Amino acid sequence: MFAGKSCNSLAMMLAVGLLCEPILEASGEMDNHTFLYFAYGSNLLKERLQLKNPSATVHCIARLKDYKLVFGNYKGLASDRWHGGVATIEHSLGDEVWGVVWRMNMSDLESLDRQENVKLGAYSPVEVSVSTRGQELNCRTYIMNSCVYAPPSPQYLKVIVMGAEQNGLPKDYQEKLRSIETNKFEGPLPVMLEVERAIKRSKERANHRSDA
Repeated sequence: MFAGKSCNSLAMMLAVGLLCEPILEASGEMDNHTFLYFAYGSNLLKERLQLKNPSATVHCIARLKDYKLVFGNYKGLASDRWHGGVATIEHSLGDEVWGVVWRMNMSDLESLDRQENVKLGAYSPVEVSVSTRGQELNCRTYIMNSCVYAPPSPQYLKVIVMGAEQNGLPKDYQEKLRSIETNKFEGPLPVMLEVERAIKRSKERANHRSDA
């Protein structure tokens, strides 16, 4: 499924003019302080996203229609961070991608772009309309450029699955994520250690609050 094939969704987005400036919103009203970000990959997990973007708070979960989740690498270059393919989305009629809409301060926009390697050209920010609770939200998200399909590492997929569980994405979608085949990489990943430490700290804080 993965080897040697290229994603072409970004070219389609460019063709219809969806490259975006951040969608600004705060407390239901437009302002210049926060924006909405639709996460579908490792940033589903709060502790992963907040490593570099501490302002992120859950707004809701949402569904992106007529897209599918795929994994690959920018120009076929394996991710040093995750040692395998990383998530992107591509247009696919009848499919859907579930994710989390995060509300974030504009002060974190630069770090989010940096995490997605926007300046290097790996991902481009786009505007998407997602469905939640009977309404549509316009959100910032990211789509990989020059993507060559490749399976994810088990560690990367684990973070995505944990994020889906943490935020209560639909059970059938969680099962679909768990069924994705990985590249079976077994080596240590510094970013995974960071995430695990952040999860431990989060649990310790929660236990402390419950004991107080």
